[in-house]
Amino acid sequence: AIGYSFNAGRSRSSWQGFSLRWWTIDEDSLWRDEALRQAMVQSIKLAGVTMLIAVPIGVAFAIGIDRWRGRVASTANFVMLFSFVVPEIIVGVALLLSFLFLLQNAVRLGTTAQLLGLVSRQISYAVIIVRARLLSIGKEYEEAGMDLGATPTDSVRRVLLPLLYPAIFASAAVVFADAIDDFIVVRYLSGPATSEPLAVKIY
Repeated sequence: AIGYSFNAGRSRSSWQGFSLRWWTIDEDSLWRDEALRQAMVQSIKLAGVTMLIAVPIGVAFAIGIDRWRGRVASTANFVMLFSFVVPEIIVGVALLLSFLFLLQNAVRLGTTAQLLGLVSRQISYAVIIVRARLLSIGKEYEEAGMDLGATPTDSVRRVLLPLLYPAIFASAAVVFADAIDDFIVVRYLSGPATSEPLAVKIY
């Protein structure tokens, strides 16, 4: 699909030469059509802000689940895994009904509601990816840092987080990619036309 967006013709099966007509040249191309351009900016804004919010929360949550013991940790872990099992359309409808009836004075449909919906769904990706990395690292490095005089907080900040950087970057990429092409949650939580991302506009 990406390659054929640079095709000179309308065919999606035969190459007819390189062209930027669908991006900039034609009157109804992505960057010349005001509605499409606004939808693209909205998609990038939603995905970027979702990534900036969901990944730090997910990393903190993953470290917390890894440190906790007992029912609280197992319940939190179940909630994280449960979000993968629940169909996205159920999440979208549940969020829509919550914002319309329970939180009608606090959250209006549009960008804010879309961000809340995306963040609540995307945190799970960061938790699972970072938690998998945590399980492979073990606690020996943090303990070694504390043996050398670091406080527990410094040990997490200076030892654990640098070891988690690959997982943090991977979770950021996954969250951004999944948020930018999300359709169901952002469609249900769309407000005015300016809050419609590209997926909704294409639909």
